Formats: sequence, C-alpha cells, structure tokens
Amino acid sequence: MNNVFVYCEIEGTKVQEVSQELLTKGRKLANQLGVQLHAVVAGTGIKGEVESQILPYGVDKLFVFDAEGLFPYTSAPHTDIMVNLFKEEQPQIALMGATVIGRDLGPRVSSSLTSGLTADCTELEIGDYDDKKTGKHYENLLYQIRPAFGGNIVATIVNPDHRPQMATVRSGVMQREIVDDNYNGTVVYPEVSKYVSDEAFVVKVLDRHVEEAKHNLKGAPIVVAGGYGVGSKENFDMLFKLAKELHGEVGASRAAVDAGWCDHDRQIGQTGVTVHPKVYIACGISGQIQHIAGMQDSGIIISINSDPEAPINKIADYVITGTVEEVVPKLIKYYKQNSK
Repeated sequence: MNNVFVYCEIEGTKVQEVSQELLTKGRKLANQLGVQLHAVVAGTGIKGEVESQILPYGVDKLFVFDAEGLFPYTSAPHTDIMVNLFKEEQPQIALMGATVIGRDLGPRVSSSLTSGLTADCTELEIGDYDDKKTGKHYENLLYQIRPAFGGNIVATIVNPDHRPQMATVRSGVMQREIVDDNYNGTVVYPEVSKYVSDEAFVVKVLDRHVEEAKHNLKGAPIVVAGGYGVGSKENFDMLFKLAKELHGEVGASRAAVDAGWCDHDRQIGQTGVTVHPKVYIACGISGQIQHIAGMQDSGIIISINSDPEAPINKIADYVITGTVEEVVPKLIKYYKQNSK
C-alpha cells in the first residue's frame, strides 16, 4: 500500500529505456519515503523475458500481465489493468514515460481514478507543502517540476489530496542506474481476465510499422548542436563535418529546426530530446531555457557564439567568441592535424 509504481513500456519483449530511467528515479523516491518500488508491465509472450530487464533497477515487486491482445499496445486493456491494479494496490506515486503510449495511457488512468497528472516533468522530488488557503500542512508530497508558459518559468506542481500522484517524464531526462543485477524482487503473474473485460479487446491492431532511429543522439558521447545563429543551412552542414571528425552526433535548437536547417528528430530541448553527452558543443545557440532543459547536464559545455553576452555562455565551461564560419573550419582543421 502507498508504494511507488512505474509503468514499464515494451517493444516486443524489450523494456524501453525511458522505463528503466523511471525505475531508477522511482527507487530513489521510494527510499526517501521509506516504501517499496513496484513495477507493472503488460504484453504478449513476455513471461520470463522482461523480469531481468526490470528487477535489477531495485524493483521490490513486479506485476507481469501476459496475454494475447496486450501487444501491440491499445488503450482499453492497458487502462483496465492500471486502473484496477491501482484500486487494489493504492499507490501514492505512479510514473510513466512521456511517450506516445504514456501520453495516451496516463490521462485515461488519472481520469478514471480522479487523480492529478503532470505531463513532461523534468525533475521529481519529495518535499512538504503548506496550503495557505486552508492552513493545512502536507508532508512528503511529490514535487512535479516542469517548464511552463512556453518554458519561460519552471513550475513546481503538487497534488495534496488525490492519489496516486501521477507524472510523465520524457526519455533521457533521468539517468538509469542498476542497483543490483541479482536484486531480490518478487514477481507475480496476475490473471489478466480478472483485470480486463472482453470488450476491451474489441480494437485490434491490423498493421504496425516502427521506424528505427536514424541516429543515436541520446547516447552520443559528443554532440555538436547548432542554433539560429549558425546563419544558414550551408553553415549547418559544417557542423555535420565537425561531428564526423569527432565521432559525435549533430543536434539543433528549435529555431534551427523551424528554419529548415535540420531534421526535427535532432531537436534538443523541452520540445525535443534530452542529452547527457561528455562534450556538448553549442554553435550559434543563444541558450533559451527551453533548450538548456535538454542539455544542461552535459559533462563539458563549449559555446561558440558571436555574442559574448549570450545566456548559454553562463553555463558553458568554455566560451569561444566568434561566428560559426570563423571557428568551426578551424576546429575541423586543427583536429585533423592533431589526430593523425
């Protein structure tokens, strides 16, 4: 009762990274609260396949729902599972990925349970809250932190009176970390028919196509990112040359993507992906809060900008003042010379 729950997404029998990231965060939250971390996964033919991908992250109890019709994901059966399981288990916190599935499932579950849901959180913390209107003091609430008003402020949202406190988090925002490869968690295999009605399986997936990622931006050790200050698509092409020399990947700010200089799937920030490279080279990026939210945890940040007062320079470890046309060709030239 009142434990922390994480819904684990799968592709076939593979647990998705965002779920493992949330398990890591969930374990930390559970430790702070002195409760257990529970996880739930639903699919077809997953028994004996997914346990080793979930338990090592510190899961005390894993609910595996395995039946025909649970994969590929459809809304009704997964909603039935989560709603009925939560009615039984009464979790205080429930986390999901801010993915296509999480954005569909989360609101359905929270609506059915009349609980709150905060989408696209960038941080989750435990803290106290004083309600000035009622004078009530609440302890150990989930602080659901996310950018708001177009990213111009960072809002901390609490849900004092309704349970579970639900939040979705984007992939890459949290870091995943195995607790113990042989973590001694309990696994249960509930009877699906007790949780899901026959009517829930009316909708069936007739055809499904999943595009493989064209790049590994999230896992790249070096990211060369460009903003509107790059100036043109031709200049942006130089970033690809630099990234190739450094064996890195190319990212972009929203402004560069909107200008048509880079594909949307390379967008970094609040409305794109979150990256944690060892080295982040920001070229012509001003450093709005929306972009910084997606790269601020990089190991070393190098800013190349013609504006010495650019906001990104405040968080950069190294600042090179100059235009992309001036600086990037020199970086390519000197790297080639010194890497032979």
